[in-house]
Amino acid sequence: MKVFHLSAECYPVAKVGGLADVVGALPKYQNLAGIQASVVLPYYNRKFVQESEFEIVFEGSTRLGRKRYDFQIQKETTDKLGFPLYLIYVPGLLDRPEVYSYPDEREQFIMFQLAFLDWITWSQQKPDLIHCHDHHVGLIPFLLQHSALYKRLAKTPTVFTIHNGQYHGAFGYDKFDYLPEVNMTYAGLLDWAGGINPLASAVKCCDKFTTVSPSYLEELSYNSNGLEYLFYLERAKGLGIINGIDTEVWNPQTDPMLPAHIDAQKPDTGKLNNKAALCERFGLPLDKPLVSFIGRLVVEKGADLIPEAISRSLAEHAGQVSFLILGAGDTVTEEALQALHTIKNADCYKTYIGYNEQLAHQIYAGSDFLLMPSRVEPCGLNQLYALRYGTVPMVRRTGGLKDTVLDFGDEGGYGICFNQASVDDICSSISRAITLYQNREHLDLLRKRMMALNFSWNQSAQQYINLYESLKPII
Repeated sequence: MKVFHLSAECYPVAKVGGLADVVGALPKYQNLAGIQASVVLPYYNRKFVQESEFEIVFEGSTRLGRKRYDFQIQKETTDKLGFPLYLIYVPGLLDRPEVYSYPDEREQFIMFQLAFLDWITWSQQKPDLIHCHDHHVGLIPFLLQHSALYKRLAKTPTVFTIHNGQYHGAFGYDKFDYLPEVNMTYAGLLDWAGGINPLASAVKCCDKFTTVSPSYLEELSYNSNGLEYLFYLERAKGLGIINGIDTEVWNPQTDPMLPAHIDAQKPDTGKLNNKAALCERFGLPLDKPLVSFIGRLVVEKGADLIPEAISRSLAEHAGQVSFLILGAGDTVTEEALQALHTIKNADCYKTYIGYNEQLAHQIYAGSDFLLMPSRVEPCGLNQLYALRYGTVPMVRRTGGLKDTVLDFGDEGGYGICFNQASVDDICSSISRAITLYQNREHLDLLRKRMMALNFSWNQSAQQYINLYESLKPII
């Protein structure tokens, strides 16, 4: 079975969030299971591309509005990521260093989709399935079915995965002429709330849509930024498949980014050595429980709650807990976190504003607890990395966090869970973490239990393969 994955991100080529981690791992595991899975991305002028060898496998041109653009399909020559990687290069449009935030972002992603379809059509390829990830490629299912240009591919099954339903990629009908000629009888399939909504269109037109956790599939029907009724109507087409992690990249026993490796059977020594290196780097006390946060500093992640929660916890538990923050995002939250360095007991608090992949690995390995007070978390990967590295996740029960973390107070549990995205709930969880840390025998038991869990892509990849196989009769 030949499958193309279309995405705006893929680790390590271009990463902004968890979308990149999924697209960088799922196809690799599918190939290991016998599926011919490839990834197609926009061209990004970034380190991975600059340091890798590519060959041009196709050249063409396509129209976007009143302008015609030349494009190239470039293939990475060694398949070193574990799958064929194709980049779509368009001079002046898809040739930039950043993934998002350009003023002509809509034009970029429309061109990406059109160039892909033109390439597949003109090169006479016949994929068995096209797997689209998030709104950036949400027009593909509609165009396959309702544009005469691609009628040869009209029966190709499509799977659409929603990594974050809060972002739709919507734009106005003033950009309708960017699309190729379509059957106007079906133009309503593009529409939601008076505009063209790629995410809504994909849900309407794809053969199956998936979410990155079962709980998130349920949540979309009451929290999807205006698409709640659509998800209610289309719920029979949906399937929740929990994300996995790449256990080769995230392996505490071999990870080259760590000062010391961690034995899953005897984690204490490795955890302590990593914590010692982390505390030495940031000047934090080694003998206190270390609570960390890694991620985007945005409301969606509950990051705006963290400054007050840390301030209150440092006052209530002076000398009993320390904190480390790694992330970037909302300027107000960044400034509030920086301002905490001036408060009392600030010697137990440090921040790193920005992102550093190696430091992230070291924080997962060296922390005692990882805080995730998310308001919205479709799946979450950070808690899975934490579990893999013997760090207790402290999570709000939502989306994938609810599906993957059991409270240590419940039978077989291993994490700290709370119900509300609030300062009170965060502080209460921090108090529980301090108490748990003081019971070293129990903490050691939880670490071994966490590190024995299997959240690899093997099982999830097979679920996607089973889904693909169920669509075969449509071909």
